[in-house]
Amino acid sequence: MQEKSNLNLNQYYSSEIRQTSNTLKKNYKTAFLFAIIIFVFAIYTLRLFTLQIANGDKFKVESKEISTSETIILPQRGMIYDRNAKNPMVNNTDSFAVDITPGDMDYSEYDTILSKLASYLGIKKSTIEDKIFKALKINANTKEARKRSLIRNHNKPIEIMTDVSLDKIMNIAENLTDLSGISWRRRPIRNNLATQSMSHILGYVGNIDDEELKVLYNHGYTDQSIVGKNGIEKEYDQYLQGIPGSIARKVDAHGKKLSDELEIIEPKSGNNLILTIDSRTQELAEKALGERIGATIVLRPSNGEILAMVSYPYYGNNTSTNPAVNEKLQTISSQINRAVQGLYPPASTFKTIMTTAALSEKAIPATKKIECEGKMNYGNRIWRCHQAWGHGYLDLKNALAQSCDVYYWVLGTEYLGVNKIASYAKEFGFGESLEIDLPNHSAGTLPTPQWKWSAKKEKWLGGDTANMSIGQGDLLVTPLHVANMMAMVCNSGVIYKPHLLKEIRDSKNEKIIKEIQKEVLHKSTVAPEVWREVQNDLRYVITDGTPFAVMANKTVQIAGKTGTGEVEKYKSRNIKQWHSWMIAYAPFNAPVEEQIVVVTFIDADNDWEWWAPYCTNIIIQGYFNDQTCEEAIEALHYNKKNKVSGRME
Repeated sequence: MQEKSNLNLNQYYSSEIRQTSNTLKKNYKTAFLFAIIIFVFAIYTLRLFTLQIANGDKFKVESKEISTSETIILPQRGMIYDRNAKNPMVNNTDSFAVDITPGDMDYSEYDTILSKLASYLGIKKSTIEDKIFKALKINANTKEARKRSLIRNHNKPIEIMTDVSLDKIMNIAENLTDLSGISWRRRPIRNNLATQSMSHILGYVGNIDDEELKVLYNHGYTDQSIVGKNGIEKEYDQYLQGIPGSIARKVDAHGKKLSDELEIIEPKSGNNLILTIDSRTQELAEKALGERIGATIVLRPSNGEILAMVSYPYYGNNTSTNPAVNEKLQTISSQINRAVQGLYPPASTFKTIMTTAALSEKAIPATKKIECEGKMNYGNRIWRCHQAWGHGYLDLKNALAQSCDVYYWVLGTEYLGVNKIASYAKEFGFGESLEIDLPNHSAGTLPTPQWKWSAKKEKWLGGDTANMSIGQGDLLVTPLHVANMMAMVCNSGVIYKPHLLKEIRDSKNEKIIKEIQKEVLHKSTVAPEVWREVQNDLRYVITDGTPFAVMANKTVQIAGKTGTGEVEKYKSRNIKQWHSWMIAYAPFNAPVEEQIVVVTFIDADNDWEWWAPYCTNIIIQGYFNDQTCEEAIEALHYNKKNKVSGRME
C-alpha cells in the first residue's frame, strides 16, 4: 500500500516537472521571438532614419533626377563689335547636334542602329562607338559583357556630332522609329566675320572639356557648354556665355514619359562686347604688314587702347566647334600671337631707354662727343659697329639718330652700368607682365647679374653690359613692350595698361554694364624736361637719322626709332639675317590725346627688305588721311626702286 502511494506521488511530481518545463520552454520561445521582433524593428527604424533624416536631402535630389527628364537649351553667346559698336566681328548661326542615349536604345538592335545612324551622318560606325566609349571612359578592349552592360545602363545623352546640316536631320527624323535612343537639338555655331588678322584677338570656341568643367561648374556651366578657348572669347567667356535654359518633363524610374506637361526655362543670351579695335585701322595694318612673319600694333598712348593688332601668320577665321579641328589648330605655329607672345631682342629701339637714362642721370653731357671708328676693343674681343667705316665723332643726339653702336657701348659700360640700365628698363615695363586682357602673353626677360646667376649659374661680364646697351644679348621683349616704351615717351613718364575691351553691354537693351577706364601700369620718376628732350631727339631720328628717306611723310610729323636685331641661329651659321623693328608716334607736336603709337616687327625668317619702317609709315599715312593701304602706298610713292635692300639701323 505504501509502495503504491509512493508511486502515485512520483507520478504527480513528474507531471508537475514536465508541465513546468513545457511552460518555461514556451516562455523562452516567446521571449526569443519577441527579441527578434524588437531587433528587426530596430533595424527598420535605423534604416528609415538613415533614408529620411540623415540622407533625406540626398535622396530627394536623386528622386527628383529620376523623376525629371531635362534637356539643356544653350544660350546665344554675346556678340563682339569693334569700337564703333556697329561692325559685328562675330555672329551666331543655329546648327544641329545629334545625341545618343544608350540606355534608351533597343539593345537587340544596337549594331543596326549605329550602322544606320552612321550612314545618315556620313561617318563610320566605329567613330560613333569611339564617342560612346570615350564619354563612358570605356576601354575598347574591355570584356564585351562588361562593356555592353555599361553602355546599356547609361541614361544620359552623348553628343555624337555637331554642326549637322538640316538635310541630315531630316533623314534621321524620317527614320526615327528605327533609331531608338537617337535625338537631336539645336546647337549655335560661332562665326567670325572680321578680317583674318582678328583671329589672334578674337580666339575661338569649342566644347567644354573635363578640366574646364571642374573649374567652371559652380559658375553655371554644364557638360554641354561651348566655351572660349583662346583670345577675347576665352578672356571674357563668363560675360559672353549667357545662362542656359531647359525643357523638363516628368518621367518614371525607367525614363518613360508620365505627362505631356513641360517645364520650360528660357535661356538668357550673353552680354555684348565692344572692343577698342578700329576695323578700318586693323585692315590697314593687316595689309601693310602683308604676308610677312611678324607683328604690328597701333596703340593710343593716352589711355592704352589697342586700335589694331596684327600677327602673321594667323589661323583661319571660321573655326569649328569640332574638338578634333581645334586640337589641330592648337598645334600650328600660327597659334602664336607674336604681338604679345613672341620674344625678341629689342635691338636699337632700346637706345631710346639708354638715352633717357643718360639724360636723367646726367651720366654724360649730351654734347660730349665720342669717336666711332667702326669698331671697339673691349674685353678680349673686337666689337664692330653696324657701319663698318665708322660714324666719326657723335654727341648723344646724333648717336641716337645714326644708331651708333660704339657710342652706346661706351655709354653703357663706362657711364651707366648694368644696374642703372636695368632700373630704367624696368620703369619702362620691360621684364614684367603686360597685363593686357588676353589669356596668353609673355613677360619677357630683363637680364641682371642676379638673373644670370639664377638662370644660368654664370657671372655677369662686361660683354653682357655691352650687349644690353644696344638691346641685344639676353634682353627679350614682345612688340607690345616696345609699344609701351614709346607710349611712356608720349605721356612724359606714364604707361597705361594696354587693353582690347572698351565696354560690356546688355544684349537686350544695349545698356552699358561696364566701361573700361584707363589704368596706370607704370609711372616713371624721370623729370618732365628730360622727356621733352627725348621726344625732340626721336623726332630728329626721323628727319636726320637712318630712316629719313623711308619715313618721310608730308601730312604728319613723326618721331621714332629703328632697330635691327641679330639672330643667334643665323649668326652662328655666318648668315646675315636680322629682325627689323620700327617704333614711332605721330603727330609729333600734337596733344597726346591725338597721338598714336605704331610698332612693327619683321622676323628674320623673312627675306630681308627692311620692311618695318615702310609698314609703319603706311599705317600712319593711312590712319591720319583716311586712306586704304593701297592709297597710302601710292601717296608715299613707295615702289620697288626705293626699297632698301641693305642692313640699316
